[in-house]
Amino acid sequence: MRVLITGAQGQLGRDVVREAAHRGWAPIGVDVANFDITDRTATHAVLAELSPELIIHCAAYTAVDRAESEPEFAYAVNADGTCHIAEYCAAQGIWLLYISTDYVFDGSGARPWEVDDLPAPLSVYGITKLAGERAVQARCERHMIIRTSWVFGACGSNFVKTMLRLGRERLSLNVVDDQIGAPTYTVDLARLLCDMAARPVAGTYHASNAGECSWAGFAAKIFALTGLDCIVNPIPTSEYPTPAVRPRNSRLSPNALINAGYQFLPPWETALKNMLKEIVP
Repeated sequence: MRVLITGAQGQLGRDVVREAAHRGWAPIGVDVANFDITDRTATHAVLAELSPELIIHCAAYTAVDRAESEPEFAYAVNADGTCHIAEYCAAQGIWLLYISTDYVFDGSGARPWEVDDLPAPLSVYGITKLAGERAVQARCERHMIIRTSWVFGACGSNFVKTMLRLGRERLSLNVVDDQIGAPTYTVDLARLLCDMAARPVAGTYHASNAGECSWAGFAAKIFALTGLDCIVNPIPTSEYPTPAVRPRNSRLSPNALINAGYQFLPPWETALKNMLKEIVP
């Protein structure tokens, strides 16, 4: 199967390309250097030339705080760019898998979010990713929207790598303890995405590793598994202000995933151990 993966140089895109190749598919990886999704004409021309049978759309504007000061660019990538891809998929009758985020919710309450709960994003990033979802739903019947959270992997920048660096430099760290979610390992998510591509069922899904923790709990586990002698001081969000408002509750329910017959992702602690084996000598 000729599968096109956007954002192929990103931490998730790299693992999706690798997983697709492992399955004997013909993955086509594209990224911003050779694929400007904000240009509708160029996007359709490139896709027509590459002629994929299915698209996994991992590319996104993900600089959450910077998006607050450049909303037009974030919208051009996350909303308009996604719309251009959805239009092509609809015209060709091929499936589109769109990767979205827990940031489409306002983070209220304490129960896991179901796929049909009302979105109410708090940030420009969340607003533009939700606009991408709406574009996919409106323009492409053969679609799957996969919302995920707290993504980490061996490639690119992420919370795990930041904690490892800071944990080696400092004796203690202040880390937010009142935002709760589930870290999601790119290798596990890539495997699920390819399972979904192999047997697509239209709809919206939530996919994160099993379990939950706070950012402080995540940091403490990273240090415990690597033997770093760094103390985690839990702090409230109010003591760590950022330009973009983060959702306090990023729990995502796997019910839609399970009901469609897809395998849920393993516990985040197991995923973290596997990731650390990749990057820690």
